[in-house]
Amino acid sequence: MSKTIMIVDDSATLRQVVSIALKGAGYDVLEAGDGRQALALLDGRKISLIISDVNMPNMDGLTFVSEAKKLAAYRFTPIIMLTTEAGADKKAQGQAAGAKAWVVKPFQPQQMLAAVAKLVMP
Repeated sequence: MSKTIMIVDDSATLRQVVSIALKGAGYDVLEAGDGRQALALLDGRKISLIISDVNMPNMDGLTFVSEAKKLAAYRFTPIIMLTTEAGADKKAQGQAAGAKAWVVKPFQPQQMLAAVAKLVMP
């Protein structure tokens, strides 16, 4: 059974690039355009990993991570922040919210897949 990864980003193009890389590596993909949409998709189904942007409309990535971690089914789901934000302050906020890794855009798909492979349990 393949693992499901959720991509949360307001850029449809970026979601597509990440989705193609993940599907090519054998993962199933769920997509959301912002944190609010993503929370609505967290309905108890098994999600192995979440990849989220930080800066999005409606609900930003850091708020989304905090809210997702409050849900019992997703408390231990690893989250990668994929963002243009490289500052130590934002990284610290992401870590405090529950993010396990921080990948800065632009990124190489192999770099992201390596981070995914480290966090998705077999």
